[in-house]
Amino acid sequence: MSTPAGAERADENRYTVDSNRPAARKKPKHTNPKRGLAVLLALFLVLVGGIAATGHWTPKLGLDLEGGRTVVLEPVVTGGKSVNSSQVKQAVDIIRNRVDATGTSEAEVTTLGEKDIVVSIPGNPSQQVLDSLSRSSQLNFRAVIAAAQGSTTGTSPYRLPEVVNPSNGASGSASASPSSSASASGSASSSASSSPSSSSKDRLPAAFKTAGPANASDPAWGNEKVDSVWVKAGIATPSTTYNQLLQLYACTPAYQEVAAAAPDNKPTVMCAKEGNEKLLLGPVEIKGSQLTDASSGLDTNQQGNQTGEVAVNLSLNGSGKTALANVTRRVAPLEQPRNRFAIVVDGQSISAPTVQAPLTDGQAKITGGFTESSGKLLADSLKFGALPMSFKELTSDQVSPQLGSDQLTKGLIAGAIGFGLVVLYSLIQYRALGLVTVASLLVAAAMTYLAVTLLGSLNNFRLSMAGVTGLIVAIGITADSFIVYFERVRDEVRAGRPLRAAVETGWTRAKRTIIISDAVNFLAAAVLYVLSESTVKAFAFTLGLTTIIDIVVVMFFTHPVLALLARTKFFGGGHPASGLDPARLGARQAAYAGRGRVTIADRRRAAAQEETA
Repeated sequence: MSTPAGAERADENRYTVDSNRPAARKKPKHTNPKRGLAVLLALFLVLVGGIAATGHWTPKLGLDLEGGRTVVLEPVVTGGKSVNSSQVKQAVDIIRNRVDATGTSEAEVTTLGEKDIVVSIPGNPSQQVLDSLSRSSQLNFRAVIAAAQGSTTGTSPYRLPEVVNPSNGASGSASASPSSSASASGSASSSASSSPSSSSKDRLPAAFKTAGPANASDPAWGNEKVDSVWVKAGIATPSTTYNQLLQLYACTPAYQEVAAAAPDNKPTVMCAKEGNEKLLLGPVEIKGSQLTDASSGLDTNQQGNQTGEVAVNLSLNGSGKTALANVTRRVAPLEQPRNRFAIVVDGQSISAPTVQAPLTDGQAKITGGFTESSGKLLADSLKFGALPMSFKELTSDQVSPQLGSDQLTKGLIAGAIGFGLVVLYSLIQYRALGLVTVASLLVAAAMTYLAVTLLGSLNNFRLSMAGVTGLIVAIGITADSFIVYFERVRDEVRAGRPLRAAVETGWTRAKRTIIISDAVNFLAAAVLYVLSESTVKAFAFTLGLTTIIDIVVVMFFTHPVLALLARTKFFGGGHPASGLDPARLGARQAAYAGRGRVTIADRRRAAAQEETA
């Protein structure tokens, strides 16, 4: 088939250079390869520095490779209540969110039978994390009516037989966060400028707007007979009053469990978190359902300076904001201890600060004794909602790896085989240029190892077998980027360009293709991560991570290294073993056409004539 004359003229014009006029095509812009390598070195230093700061130089492994702890939780119900499947499903979702919020990856939360829940956490989780699994974390606000010295024994002749001593975990008092116009603290009381409303009953919850105590702070509640929950638990008799219950109460987990089950529209007795005080509290006036957000962080004073103390910050919705303002107006002018307002979680008074002035901004703050981890655990528990019922730990066992080192070894062998095949193909196809592929893969592997290790220390990311599979698949994706680039460079060499210009022009064209390809891969990994569960998430995460690392390595290592090699005699001169030999690649040679012009059109016509001769 003959070439049209117009196309031949276009081809001739493309490869014609006239010494009397400028070239028609712009020369490729040469980048500074040393700058790209310096960026890559800086990234490596950041990763290594981060790992050195944490002190952990190996990645954390998942439940299937390292083992972990499996906890079976059994629901606790009182008053003849039953547990239904929807409550169990809701509890599973809340517990899963709590575990995920701690940064623990590869955890499994499933049901056992109709009501028990099994939580499997890789590694050796802290006791705080384990305790947070079964904690209801129902937040309520109750007014303080009376206080007494805390005791682990109490004086109840009907005390529960399974009473145990409370844990000695660190805790502290708390304080409500002062707004610009009002403040409260957990220290000694001070008078407030506000006065109580003329009609306290109007602010009572509807459940107890009846004859009897005037409001939730009324000492008359102490003379009321205790609720049946205390009688059924064996702590009191039907004739016991709440004032008597305050003396009978013991600061132990068994009593705390009953206090957590007390009805919202009745008083209750519970201990402060540190166990040094027990309180008689009025009915619930602000519920956890009115909480819109909870977060933890370092506390700041009124001047905006950090105090170094960890605080749990609470935000209330519209009705909660109104209720908080009304309650604090009523409580502020009362005498001790009735000028205190308790923040209650799971049958414990986390804080019972003295109210000094009304809180009108719907914000509250719990401070004192929290570490960063314990503050975050409480905030996450409150934020994700209360469990539909309380749970107790039925069993807690350390489990061995489900797959173990044997499967990990096989996975690493598979990765080594894949790496070896890619290296072999690169050396056969690209000769010495294939060594750039090998070096790029090694750099990508080192960066991936450092990234996975650092994520394990900072975000508790754990590498499971599914994650290892994602890393193995990434070898092919990374090698594909190198192939696209090298083939573009070789195409430019075939077109007659000198190697240094071919490297830059080839990179300009290949970069677009590589970025688009990696963007599609990352999008697929992101969608898979969002829509999948458990082990598939680990595969999607490592696939997305290595896709990002692929772009970094190609831009800041492969291209700069090839640009430097193009300046050497071995590669730039087109040595037969370099993989960039113009003759081996079939490069088109230019011929002198006279009057300062070079063309390949005449050589093409001559070659055609020789074939027909």
